[in-house]
Amino acid sequence: MIRFLLRKLGAATVAVFSISILTFFIFQIIPDGDPALRMAGRLASPEDIARIRHQWGFDQSLPVQYGQMMKNIFTGNVVSYTQQVNVLSQLGRGLPATLSLATGACLLWVVIGVALGVITVLYSGKWVDRLLMIFALAGVSLPAYLLGAVLLYYLSYRAGFFPTGGYVPLTEHPLGWAKHLILPWTTLSILAIGTHSRVLRAELLEQLSSDYILAARARGLTEWKILLHHALRNAIPPVISLWGMDFAATIGGGAILIESIFDLHGIGQYAARSIQTLDVPPVLVIVMFAAILVVLVGTATDLIIGWLDPQVRQHS
Repeated sequence: MIRFLLRKLGAATVAVFSISILTFFIFQIIPDGDPALRMAGRLASPEDIARIRHQWGFDQSLPVQYGQMMKNIFTGNVVSYTQQVNVLSQLGRGLPATLSLATGACLLWVVIGVALGVITVLYSGKWVDRLLMIFALAGVSLPAYLLGAVLLYYLSYRAGFFPTGGYVPLTEHPLGWAKHLILPWTTLSILAIGTHSRVLRAELLEQLSSDYILAARARGLTEWKILLHHALRNAIPPVISLWGMDFAATIGGGAILIESIFDLHGIGQYAARSIQTLDVPPVLVIVMFAAILVVLVGTATDLIIGWLDPQVRQHS
């Protein structure tokens, strides 16, 4: 297991720095991507632009600029080009909203997705199975912005059941926190429930055709016990891996549309604004944060899967 963790750590380090280099240089080759021109304004003189380039180090070579950017990130001194405020402090302000959104939605979609996957297997081939699969396919196919806009219009603006947007910290008002997040949770979870339930259904059907299941049936065990105590344990690892990656991706900016629709002021919304203004430091920090989070969550899910499946531990 120690070797497994060391391999993960080494791969994570290489991946994070490779992604940061790629992101940094993509912004350098974008047309009209010179940050000095945007910072100086339209009426700036060539002298003003040259002064800003020198002050911010834009007149140095790209490797030197990248190295200085990494130094600023790891020392906590990275500053955005457009707002000229500390990026890490802005990230800290948006993190609670994004964490609240991702955690609540992920719990919803994994619980409901597992329940639907089990039910569709129990009623495989019957009308219940077909109905739930139609629901799952509809959820996967619906655009996020359309589903969110419909829920917001009918349940907030028309019916007044929920707030029309914004975010209330959990520590300030727990009930208000939940009321502001119910619609974003629902929107995000509906989009993922179908995928998780279908993956679990396919894995369960494969497990139920295995020899050890036939042996369990021969011993007279009920279908419920066979399904929950035997097949589900072996079918759940792919769902855990999928859940972990979706959770990390959501926090790392995957919920940009949801945060924008419901005006949550989270990391995704901050990333969207930074991309629109070609503000490199916030985008680079968020990309690196997302990459590190994906690796950490992936490692955690691998450890959980190794605990559930002894064969994985032996190969680690």
